[in-house]
Amino acid sequence: MGKRIKKLKNIRIHHEGTAELLLSAGFVVIVSAFLLRTLESSIPFWAFILLFGTAWLLMLNFYRCPIRYFDGETERLVVAPADGKIVVIEETEEHEYFHDKRLMISIFMSPLNVHANWFPVDGKVKFVHHQDGNYHKAWLPKASEENEHADIMITTPEGEDILVKQVAGAMARRIVTYAKENEECFIDEHLGFIKLGSRVDVYLPLGTEVCVRMGQPTTGDHTVIAKLK
Repeated sequence: MGKRIKKLKNIRIHHEGTAELLLSAGFVVIVSAFLLRTLESSIPFWAFILLFGTAWLLMLNFYRCPIRYFDGETERLVVAPADGKIVVIEETEEHEYFHDKRLMISIFMSPLNVHANWFPVDGKVKFVHHQDGNYHKAWLPKASEENEHADIMITTPEGEDILVKQVAGAMARRIVTYAKENEECFIDEHLGFIKLGSRVDVYLPLGTEVCVRMGQPTTGDHTVIAKLK
C-alpha cells in the first residue's frame, strides 16, 4: 500500500492537458446541474454522468505525467523516449538526412499510454523540423514517412548524430516539441508531447547494440533500448 501511495505522488497532470481538463469538467458540471434541475426523471442525469464522467476520467488518464529519473550512468545509452510497445527493429535506408542505412527502433503509444516524450540520449539539439502529412495508423511502416511528424536531430557528446521522429497517428492531431535548436539536452528531460495514439522512431548508427525485442513494453526514460558502440 505504501509503495502505491508513493507511486501516485510521483504522478502529475501534464500542462498540455490543463485547459482541456478544466473546460471539460466545467461542461460536465454545468450540464449535470441543468439536467438535475429541469428534468423530472433522474435517468438522463445519471446517463450523462456515466457517459461524460467516464470520458473525462479517460482524458485524465491520458494526460498523466509521471515524474521519472534514470537511475545510473547515461554514457552511450539510448533510453526509451516514450511509454508503449516496440513495433519496429530494423535496418532501413534513411534518405532525408543521413542518406545511408540506419538502425530504426520504433515505439507505438496507444491512447492508454503516457504521451509525454523524453530525450533518449544526452547531447545537443542540432535541428528541429516539423512536417505536415497524413494520419495513417501509427503502427504502419508508411506512417514514418507519410504522416505528420517532427524530426529532432541530436548530436551526442561522442559526436554521433541520433534522429528522433515524433509521428502522428490516425487519431493524433497535435505534435508538441520542446526541443530547441542548439540547446543542450539530457535524458530525464521532456522532448515533447503527442496527443492521442502515435509513435516515436529513433534512428541509430549501424552496429548499435539493441537491448529490446519486438513487442516488448517500454517505460519512457527508464527502459534502455540500445547501447551505442
